[in-house]
Amino acid sequence: MLRYDHPMARYAHIVDAAQSTLPPGKIVCVGRNYAEHARELNNSVPTEPVLFIKPSTALVRLEEPVAIPTEQGDCHFETEMAILIGQPLTDCSERQAAEAIAGLGIALDLTLRDLQTQLKDKSLPWEKAKGFDGACPVSGFVAPPPAAELQNQCIQLRQNGELKQNGNSADMLTPVLPLLVYISQFFTLLPGDIVLTGTPAGVGPLAVGDRLQVTLSQCIDIATSVVSRP
Repeated sequence: MLRYDHPMARYAHIVDAAQSTLPPGKIVCVGRNYAEHARELNNSVPTEPVLFIKPSTALVRLEEPVAIPTEQGDCHFETEMAILIGQPLTDCSERQAAEAIAGLGIALDLTLRDLQTQLKDKSLPWEKAKGFDGACPVSGFVAPPPAAELQNQCIQLRQNGELKQNGNSADMLTPVLPLLVYISQFFTLLPGDIVLTGTPAGVGPLAVGDRLQVTLSQCIDIATSVVSRP
């Protein structure tokens, strides 16, 4: 059972400013879905989606201070458009994928970069660097736009007033609906699950005291700060 003060114990999906009945689920993440981001980390540009999973205990509210584990080396921000799943998806079609989107949001895929590098160097999984408690601060969700508009969403992060990430979902290597179809061939997506769709270039380290402004087009604009995790 979670401690009463664990951030996950306070988390619930918010859709259109109201608490949703959808339960917090797993977070399926897509690595290297923007070519420029793959290149900035000296990674090859993939020919198919790179998938990994964060547990539900990684979920916290982006509106609250972002708590980072300062004792584990650099913690990087990766700003991503987030898709809230409202219906089960297994081997689905693009039409079914579109119908299953319950909300659109923005999230930080927090990454312990030093630890991730060590794990990659040993050809080990990334979960310890990607799935720690609080590793997925996520906004509230808004009602999804028409499917065509999913590929015209501006994703921005400002750190202490400086624009660090400024991308658009049009630049995804695998767009949202084909991405959901692909994921559903390997993992059943359940109501309450979240899909993080990849990050544009410009990722970098966080420091305690940083002020962050995270926006998704004209629909989501969140100011938050960075603190040390207790």
